[in-house]
Amino acid sequence: MKNDAYDNRMGLSDHRGGIPPSKLLSGSITNKYPVILDDGKTIIFIADKNREAEIRLRYKSRGH
Repeated sequence: MKNDAYDNRMGLSDHRGGIPPSKLLSGSITNKYPVILDDGKTIIFIADKNREAEIRLRYKSRGH
């Protein structure tokens, strides 16, 4: 049956074709740089390595 409710739900749940690859990698650390803070207790992953100094300064200014 083409109009089966189960088949329709399965078609809607498998819609990855229209989602950009960057959104599918949500939570992934691929192509990100680690910034190690607080003597290794905190690690922040950033996409732009040029912002590392800014991230360190902002972390220190928060009182950590």
